[in-house]
Amino acid sequence: MQAHDRFRNLVYGMALAIMIGWILYIGQNVFVPVIASVILAYIVVALARRMQQLPIIGKLLPGPVRFLISLLVIAFIITGFVFLIIANINQVIALVPQYQVSLLRIIQGLAVQFGFETEPTWATIRRDVFGEIRLQSLIGSTVTSISVLVGSVFVITVYTGFALGERRLFARKLSRMATNPGDSALISQIVNTINDRIGDYLAAKTFVNLVLGLISYVVMILIGLDFAAFWAVLIALLNYIPYIGSMAGVLAPTAIAIVQFEGDWSMIATCFLGLTFCQIFVGSFLEPSLMGRSLNLSPFVILVSVTAWGSIWGISGALLSVPITAILVIVFSEFEGTRPIAILLSRSGRIPPQRHKAIRAAVEADPDAFALDDRTGEEEI
Repeated sequence: MQAHDRFRNLVYGMALAIMIGWILYIGQNVFVPVIASVILAYIVVALARRMQQLPIIGKLLPGPVRFLISLLVIAFIITGFVFLIIANINQVIALVPQYQVSLLRIIQGLAVQFGFETEPTWATIRRDVFGEIRLQSLIGSTVTSISVLVGSVFVITVYTGFALGERRLFARKLSRMATNPGDSALISQIVNTINDRIGDYLAAKTFVNLVLGLISYVVMILIGLDFAAFWAVLIALLNYIPYIGSMAGVLAPTAIAIVQFEGDWSMIATCFLGLTFCQIFVGSFLEPSLMGRSLNLSPFVILVSVTAWGSIWGISGALLSVPITAILVIVFSEFEGTRPIAILLSRSGRIPPQRHKAIRAAVEADPDAFALDDRTGEEEI
């Protein structure tokens, strides 16, 4: 009978997971901006908290001022990113014919080197390899995609403003979903744990990515790579995606270097090795020293989560995969039925002990200490 119940629960769990996955997939346009805005709100609040640790200045700045500075810094970065993309569109359109000629020469050189009977031209390449490619249509679709991206950034920014406006009441709302004081205290503890760990992770990761983008920009400027500022921002964003983002951050600029420095393999190698060194320095030295293993996630689980969320939400899902998985592990660890899942997802198999028993005992010992106060709501996201 017990085995039958376990099998039934397993089937129900799998069915529920499939339904949730399908809902997340079809509701991508709704869920992604909402979750991205919550993640951005975490970054703003965590950055404001980190400012308090600055020597001398941090202690002199009051909380509202630190929060305002953090908000302005994030707004400046987002605005700069949007304007950078818009400014690069015209440059890309202007350089496309030059890149096209360089790419054709590279293909023709490879054809001669490998002994093809006829020298390729764009006409034969389009006919034999790519089919009918219209460059203007490709540019038009790219501009449309950029416009959609700018619109998404605007929506996420608006959502973030509202999320920050309600951050002090969010935990209290969750606590009031439970009528039992013990359950309410447990929810508050889980929310606080998520806030602390995810906030610290995102703040440290954002700082690491900014450093990576900056040193990569210096390398690309020294080499003379086109659109160095754009690639630096893209490298910083891609580094939110574990493993895959680091490879893409090296290979994408190197691909442009191959076309730009046509035949100059020393410059291409310098670009590849320079960007690889930046990734190794940040990934092997800077990031471990600042972040350690705060999220307690298995590397294999991180890779699988990037693939899973990426398949559901595309590049947005890959960017959000690690924080979402970390939140799931924290929540799973607090309930008896899902705790084994949290152990499997963790790095070492060691997760904090469940706190619901201790919280319930504390509530029974001193109920007044856990009574909700209607006059205040000081919890933060």
